[in-house]
Amino acid sequence: MILVSVSAIFAGGDKESSNSENNAVNSWILAESDDSILPGINPLEVKGTISAAGSSTVFPLSERMIERFKNEGYSDNITLDSIGSGAGFERWAVQAESDISNASRPIKDKEIAAARGNGREPIEFRLGTDALAVVINPANDFVTNVTLEELALIFSTAKKWSEVNSTWPNEDIKRYIPGTDSGTFDYFVEEVFGKDKEPMLSAANTQLSEDDNILVRGVEGDKYAIGFFGYAYYAENSDKLNVLSIEGVEPGSATVDNATYPLARPVFMYSSANIMQEKPQVAAFIAYYLTYVNEEIRDVGYFPAGKADLDKAKMNWIKAMEGKL
Repeated sequence: MILVSVSAIFAGGDKESSNSENNAVNSWILAESDDSILPGINPLEVKGTISAAGSSTVFPLSERMIERFKNEGYSDNITLDSIGSGAGFERWAVQAESDISNASRPIKDKEIAAARGNGREPIEFRLGTDALAVVINPANDFVTNVTLEELALIFSTAKKWSEVNSTWPNEDIKRYIPGTDSGTFDYFVEEVFGKDKEPMLSAANTQLSEDDNILVRGVEGDKYAIGFFGYAYYAENSDKLNVLSIEGVEPGSATVDNATYPLARPVFMYSSANIMQEKPQVAAFIAYYLTYVNEEIRDVGYFPAGKADLDKAKMNWIKAMEGKL
């Protein structure tokens, strides 16, 4: 029934003239599917460009899914920009330029209002779970675990490590943190500082960047440096960095799954029904992404969403295509 209803919705054709012939009768919808909820997708038959922008945390996962989509036959162009969750919502909701907004935080009320002003009703698709990794230089031999209280001092008023713990060196703390457009920044502020970002922004020796690779290089290059970003970037650079335990709990599959690691958060993509219906290639890519994300997610450095959350994302796709969202 799902395949019939979705095919019927698409049968009117793509409203975007450049794709109307390419996606005629939506030949990319397969009669059989690897998923119990979503229709099967044949990337070889998907035509038309797709644009996605947003979270640097979600970037490696989306990059992997795009690579797989192309390897299985999609031959047009997908642009993927890592600009931070806030900037991603600005491009998608306010400027109405991108098709998909990647995010490491839920969309805010003001962003929803902006999207609606552009005729876009945001639809949330849960992709998985990310553990925020707090990292240090491998030469740092004095700290392996911090409490949330110590973490707040390290990233705010403490100028030297010894001000946090008297047994630690009397050396300046060098901080490398995501920029203020980042959902990772917002999440850290909320969890560690109770939503007050000023203590962190006022801290000495702090470098901000939306590019997590710059943060990696900063911590890698200084024994007394510390930083934080999505776990995937730590996993990719675990030979260059050490990760700290928080409240005695190290980030990893088991501690994220059992919800004992204090700094774990969901990651998302957003689009809208009108985008998905007017540009079937966007709908096809999102369906493909949700169908196969759990086959790739751990290898990239993230953790699967619970079945109920992923099924809800898939049903959001179905409802969007049926005009129910």
